[in-house]
Amino acid sequence: MKKLIYNKLDKSLIPDMQRVIFPGKIIVVLSPEEAERSVDYLLSQPVLGLDTETRPAFKKGSRFKCSLLQVATDDCCFLFRLNHMGLCPAIIRLLTDREVTKVGLAWNNDLLSLHELGPFRPGDFIDLQDMCHEVGIEDQSLMKLYANLFHERISKKERLSNWERDILTDSQKQYAAIDAWACVRMYHELQRLKETGDYELVIVPEPEPIQQTKNNDETDSTQER
Repeated sequence: MKKLIYNKLDKSLIPDMQRVIFPGKIIVVLSPEEAERSVDYLLSQPVLGLDTETRPAFKKGSRFKCSLLQVATDDCCFLFRLNHMGLCPAIIRLLTDREVTKVGLAWNNDLLSLHELGPFRPGDFIDLQDMCHEVGIEDQSLMKLYANLFHERISKKERLSNWERDILTDSQKQYAAIDAWACVRMYHELQRLKETGDYELVIVPEPEPIQQTKNNDETDSTQER
């Protein structure tokens, strides 16, 4: 039986799905020296998923720079705390690499945030939104795309937490790792679907437009005339 995927997933289905738990190892990287060793390992892997986090600003006119870069493989995720180390040479080496397959979601937005930390010429990246469009999926958010492909729910509870706190909480680490790791898992699945054709795209009907009706007062007024 072919896998059913939807061009647009009904968001109301997601809360009842099983919550995603990151199954691998999470490594927090705090210094340029640690980053060098971490990047050496990452660039030996076949596929990397990337994402970033930025501390939210709740005051009008204020904003923060990119706080965290998450880079995941199939079974581990490195959390580079950019607010501690900045855009160090190892991070630039990773971001400019053209050999390893690197995937992200709406990655151009992340690149804009990273460029605020310093100049670099980005290597080749694959955007999962483009891959999803190739199989007919029109949604763009990670939560809906992941739920569509795997029928599992990614929690976004920590999205607006403080990503510059001294020590990240376990739930922050889980959230950050899942966002990057999910990109790797989605990439593998989309590649499989494209290569095998083992899927059926369900086109969800557009909702009927709501017709405007006159209220009773307007109706009565019209009848009086």
